[in-house]
Amino acid sequence: MSTGTTLDVSTHDKLVAAAVVAPSIHNTQPWRFRIRPDTGTLEIRAAAERGLRHTDPAGRALHVSVGCALLNVRVAAAHFGREPVTRLLPRPDRPTLLATVRLAGPPHSPLVPGLYDALWQRHSSRFPFSDRPLPAGVLTELSEAAQAEGAALAVATPDEAERVLRVTREAERRNTADVDRAAESRRWVREPGAAPAGLGIPSAAQGHQDFRGHVPMRDFGARRHPAVLPARPYETHPLIAVLSTAHDRRADWLRAGQALERVLLVATAHGVRASLLHQSLEWPDLRARIGPQANGRRGHAQMVVRLGYGPEGPASPRRAVREVLTDTRDLGDVGGVGGRDLRDLR
Repeated sequence: MSTGTTLDVSTHDKLVAAAVVAPSIHNTQPWRFRIRPDTGTLEIRAAAERGLRHTDPAGRALHVSVGCALLNVRVAAAHFGREPVTRLLPRPDRPTLLATVRLAGPPHSPLVPGLYDALWQRHSSRFPFSDRPLPAGVLTELSEAAQAEGAALAVATPDEAERVLRVTREAERRNTADVDRAAESRRWVREPGAAPAGLGIPSAAQGHQDFRGHVPMRDFGARRHPAVLPARPYETHPLIAVLSTAHDRRADWLRAGQALERVLLVATAHGVRASLLHQSLEWPDLRARIGPQANGRRGHAQMVVRLGYGPEGPASPRRAVREVLTDTRDLGDVGGVGGRDLRDLR
């Protein structure tokens, strides 16, 4: 591979392939990539047409999703011996251009070893976990992973975890009762044998409804397919962690995504499964009840993560590299994400 400023086809394909296996809300994969081979730069753009107008009207979850993909690009670049020089929101006049990554010389400070292998293995598990506790050393590494990306990861006490789960259950109840949000969720369920155009969440990956409602997993079918989600008990005391940032602007959302993905990759390297409980963050009043108390300080909750040991479960499909690469200039640069114009966000 070239060590100069140019970016060869083989290298950029590998970087984009690593990016697209990142997690995203509803598996929408709301990103597009543009290669500038002359400068060795990869542009990461929002795919506004894949935003969730009702669930994510401000585009916060979209930015978090793109941040996860950005972290994977950085991990892959370091794996191939290049320093990823990253800029967030580099062009205010191009609001869908969320980040650029320029490949420089050898890495100055390599990321945690093993993360490149973990990014190919990681995917969310919505299945029940065991009650086996996570070692204190692993929890420390997860917290340090978030801190390294400018975020905080706080493991909730049992009482805090129950409070967060109560808020999440309320959010799930609202989502199911909201006609527009329920329909939006159903559009992202991929039934067996369905064409891959919509992608989204395979019905087999949705896990099981807890007969006690103890762990409020999202029902993408919005009660339209109860037979698909049989009752099965989840862990007695779920391990819940809240990822937060000190501020709540677009750049913070992108940093939160990088922190989230770094946490998930470190967890995967230790054989720990994770599922993302995003429902409460989709309602401003409920989101405000998640952050400060769960983290013991002022902050803005960006993700609720359930951690534990359990079955791997099936992976959600990903779009091919050729589907997310574009050479079209300024496509969507003045558009919106979700229900708002990105130029209105700060």
